[in-house]
Amino acid sequence: MRKTTSKMWAAAAGVTGIALLATACSSGSGDNTSDDSTGGENITLTVATFNEFGYTEDMFKAYEESHPGITVKEKKAATSNEARENLNTRLAAGSGLSDIEAVDTDWMPELMQYPDKFVDLTDPALEGRWLDFKTAAVTTPDGKLLGYGTDFGPEGIAYRGDLLEAAGLPKDREAVATLIKGKDNSWDDYFAAGKEYQAGGGGAWFDSAGAIWQGLIYQEKAPYEDPKTNEIIAADNPRVKEIYDQVVQAAVTDNLSAHLSQWSDDWTASFQTNGFATMLAPGWMLGVIEGNSAGVTGWDLADVYPGGAGNWGGSFLTVPEQGAHPKEAKELAAWLTAPEQQVQAFLNKGTVPSQVDGLKDPKFTGAVNAFFNNAPTGEILANRGQGIISTYKGPNFFAINDAMQSALTEVDVNKGNPDEQWNTFITAVNALG
Repeated sequence: MRKTTSKMWAAAAGVTGIALLATACSSGSGDNTSDDSTGGENITLTVATFNEFGYTEDMFKAYEESHPGITVKEKKAATSNEARENLNTRLAAGSGLSDIEAVDTDWMPELMQYPDKFVDLTDPALEGRWLDFKTAAVTTPDGKLLGYGTDFGPEGIAYRGDLLEAAGLPKDREAVATLIKGKDNSWDDYFAAGKEYQAGGGGAWFDSAGAIWQGLIYQEKAPYEDPKTNEIIAADNPRVKEIYDQVVQAAVTDNLSAHLSQWSDDWTASFQTNGFATMLAPGWMLGVIEGNSAGVTGWDLADVYPGGAGNWGGSFLTVPEQGAHPKEAKELAAWLTAPEQQVQAFLNKGTVPSQVDGLKDPKFTGAVNAFFNNAPTGEILANRGQGIISTYKGPNFFAINDAMQSALTEVDVNKGNPDEQWNTFITAVNALG
């Protein structure tokens, strides 16, 4: 998941809305599966993204130069939620979507229920391009490929070396990895390091309870739904309650959190005010941190992660059937998700390529990020990509997770009662059926 806001229980309504697509959405504006020749006329292809995908005007211009007659325009939503709402609304209306729509890995399962609304992107020439789990997530039972993978989200620990040093802790990235117990670390080790930081006079250890939830829940194989039946099991899965209690204990009881909601104005401003010392950092978060930290020095990236490994985020490019230029859109989506372009996107914004060859590219493996104290970010994130557990995400994953994020925001940011918010979460889950 990328940039996401939490609106109280809006997720349940969102899933209800997309369920209506089966009846509310027509087949789009005509049959778009045939060769859509422009007859020599200029066309504009729109690409809808959110947060930072690492695509730049220079990349689009390069494509335009090699494809005369095509102009590319990016439409960027502020958050994943906003992009999802726009896609659902316009998909139901049967018109208004961009030629290419980016989809977050957390809500892609919702759209997999409506394969007829998207162009089949299968191309024998591209077989083997992506990591297996990326391709599997967007392949229908009858073999249609509904999305091209962009990035995935292996995580390290981003930290402020200057703040750790001021609290009497080491700031060298290898020493920080050791502080959090290196390869054999646990979440308890990470939280213990935070208590040590505060004992030395430091402030908040991490930014948000919601972020810690993401880190923990993405280490579970099937937290919310049964992989065989898609039956919702979140309310009965003891691990969900155990993780909730663990996060509340660390964030609120032990007061290790900065009590911020990620992507809020206060969270954004906190980067300028020494708001917290560490945060969970998938590759794409590095660009966010740098963008919010203009003029701030001290950020670094440690090659360590609580529990061993975690994958937060990743997206796909889809081509809606309702588009006017599906053939050209498919070609552009294939180009944008080629290893060369995704490596460049990583160099631009830290989005780790999900392409097999991209992960082997020396430009990726040898990448160094000057803002993060010249950390070898390519090498670190490649290491962090090892041992990731593939979390099952069914049609209700996004709605359930968003309900939990809303509950944690109430507890962590608004000082709500943990038991009451747990019950509110259960009510929201049960309402999904």
